[in-house]
Amino acid sequence: MSVKAELQATITAMVQPGRGILAADESLPTIAKRFKPIGVESTEASRRAYRSLMFTTPEIDKYISGVILFEETLEQRADDGTPLPEVLSRQNIVPGIKVDKGKIPLAHSPGDEITQGLDGLAERLRVYKGQGARFAKWREVYAISTVNPTQLGMDANAEMLARYAAVCQEEGFVPIVEPEVLIDGEHSLVRCLEVTEAVLHAVFQALYRHKVMLEYMILKPNMVLPGKLHPSKATPEQIAEATIKVLRRTVPAAVPSINFLSGGLSPTEATANLSAMNALFPGQPWALSFSYGRALQEPVLQAWSGRAENVLVAQQALHQRAKLNGFARYGTYQPEMEKAG
Repeated sequence: MSVKAELQATITAMVQPGRGILAADESLPTIAKRFKPIGVESTEASRRAYRSLMFTTPEIDKYISGVILFEETLEQRADDGTPLPEVLSRQNIVPGIKVDKGKIPLAHSPGDEITQGLDGLAERLRVYKGQGARFAKWREVYAISTVNPTQLGMDANAEMLARYAAVCQEEGFVPIVEPEVLIDGEHSLVRCLEVTEAVLHAVFQALYRHKVMLEYMILKPNMVLPGKLHPSKATPEQIAEATIKVLRRTVPAAVPSINFLSGGLSPTEATANLSAMNALFPGQPWALSFSYGRALQEPVLQAWSGRAENVLVAQQALHQRAKLNGFARYGTYQPEMEKAG
């Protein structure tokens, strides 16, 4: 199979009506933070048990088409000994892998950060492919302040995303390109719109320079919304309008799917916002879908609490949350559906 045929097969499997992506790629410090409120120690065994329960949830493939894994998870096995990536593949869910190595301050640009991990990326991807991964994810973050992100920060981060995406496609991996404008701060919806537009312009200019094939990538952006410390909260309709405005200005029609991150939103907020976009603005050139981590997993963690006897109810919580986001993909989610779960 040619590289293009390989990329097309992966995109086709990942971009499907009513389905989205589960982000289960938390680093060791992050998953420890997720486990702490439920009283679970983060160990190799507890992480394996938790991710195994998610991946073996009955009929989860109706709503999930891909899962982003952490490197450790590629080598872990379900209770019956099946490698976890194979557990997903057997359900026609595409396994992927987070490949960035975390962020550091960007030199000569106070307040901006840059993500590491390009060195040896091609070699790592070849190993991951042997373990079952077919797509990758790389995240760059942009904090909003009165001076940030700077033009230097936006250009440097865009360059990293483009270089990563180009390497991925050469190795037959579909890249998820994740430029996240952070929700932290007091900024307004209008300020988030301005920053997100500038960030996405820089990203797609860099992707073009590096000859990334837009047909074989997925964009994972933030929604346009006010900072969580801003005194006014935006409605799903206002968020949908602002987000679609930015995407129309910046994202070429060749991109097959835009899978939003939840970025600090509650599960219900993330679902309602996505549904509003699909309900109010149908017929966009790209699919509007989800790639949620905490917004899918929060109810699962609360139901599980690290206890084997809670696995079934935790799986039911994941199934319900994924199902509601499946409705949001069609723009048909309603808040009263929450009670039906």
